[in-house]
Amino acid sequence: MEFGGWQRCSLIDFPGKVSAVLFTKGCSFRRPFCHNPGLVLPNQPQEPPLSEEAVLEFLHARKGKLDGVVVSGGEPTIHKALPAFLRCVKDLGFEVKLDTNGDNPYVVEQLIEEKTVDYFAMDIKASAARYSVVSGVAIDPEQIWKSVSLIMNSSCSYEFRTTVVKELHEPEEIPRIAQHIQGASKFFLQQFRPLVTLDPALQSATPYSADEMEALCESARPYVQHCAWR
Repeated sequence: MEFGGWQRCSLIDFPGKVSAVLFTKGCSFRRPFCHNPGLVLPNQPQEPPLSEEAVLEFLHARKGKLDGVVVSGGEPTIHKALPAFLRCVKDLGFEVKLDTNGDNPYVVEQLIEEKTVDYFAMDIKASAARYSVVSGVAIDPEQIWKSVSLIMNSSCSYEFRTTVVKELHEPEEIPRIAQHIQGASKFFLQQFRPLVTLDPALQSATPYSADEMEALCESARPYVQHCAWR
């Protein structure tokens, strides 16, 4: 398995853990507001790939210094080698957090059954009616809701999160999304930051204000146990 980049030490990506963060290449979605276009689009200028062997050697040397490993992307679950790689990481004694778009529920199910993920962070792009528009590809939302159900009914820690973009998410969209994950323990709304985006037109977009983000959270709170924005 090859990686498109990494962060050797992070204090914020894995709640309560000091972690290394790995970024896989390629994605099944084409979100216009994606902030990692270099990992998503083919034929983009990239750093030399990072091999699995190099990563595992680094992690072996960091045993006792790092608590966990975050695998992000791109979309990690499109890689067939992911389950085997995560088994190696767990064998080294690290906890694993997986960032996923939930488009591959069968992979999510496998990882839950194999107990190779301790914490899932799953992005919810939109309500069912708008999923294809916001994700940038034709998609069956039932696959997404299947992943939601698998994660919520597992013994893993988890969070769901939605990056909120004014041009794509009207205020009424947030409670619609929250209803799809009703009863979830944690739902985070992420304030869109118009820096690097897959669609350059969004780089001039105006994010929701702090007061507006708090109001969006309030609209979601009747459906989930905890909702906050960041």
